Amino acid sequence: MDVNAYIQFAEDKLEMHFKDISLLITAFTHRSYLNEHKKTVREHNERLEFLGDAVLELVVTEYLYANYQDQQEGVLTNWRSALVRTESISAAAQKSGFEPLLRLSRGEKRGSERARSQILANSFEAVIGAIYLDQGYEQAKKFINKTILVTLKDILNQGTWVDPKSQLQEIVQSREGFTPSYKVIVEEGPDHDKTFTVGVYVDGKLLGKGKGPSKQAGQQQAAEVALKNYL
Repeated sequence: MDVNAYIQFAEDKLEMHFKDISLLITAFTHRSYLNEHKKTVREHNERLEFLGDAVLELVVTEYLYANYQDQQEGVLTNWRSALVRTESISAAAQKSGFEPLLRLSRGEKRGSERARSQILANSFEAVIGAIYLDQGYEQAKKFINKTILVTLKDILNQGTWVDPKSQLQEIVQSREGFTPSYKVIVEEGPDHDKTFTVGVYVDGKLLGKGKGPSKQAGQQQAAEVALKNYL
């Protein structure tokens, strides 16, 4: 993929003229690509991802605070979590046409769908970081508004913002007086692409199992299964 493809993407999809297009190219550069092109590529996207993550959270928090003044902090926190979770921002990256622009090693190109989803999410945050540095906060905010915040209505309508762990704990404690506990049952895969199988237990009884790329994700899925079995 040559430089012109990234310039075209910036102008067509982002509706911006980048002053430093190398920032945008870096945002699409995975660590694995750097390992295969050490002589020509000097930086991958993890620092931009770090910056973009902070900008994304600030913009979403600012929006929720300003527009939902009747909601309590706990509810707003759950809404924000639903908006910025990996699945949400990966879907936004896919919809925005990020995937063909990713610079990956040959091995990562053959990676699992779950690994690719994480790479897309990381790249999305890196692009936000690149926009912030090149175009400023307001342009980064505009991009987040049209790719992430527009999905809030569907999230609220579908109820996907509800945290299953919190919901399960509340129900179990009120009915039985116990607090659910979580335990990793199986840990599989290499360090860069692990899968955790987690069980949720109430008074020593297994209520549900879940899988995910992190212990937290596995816990969330286990709680969802437990809720279906428990209600």
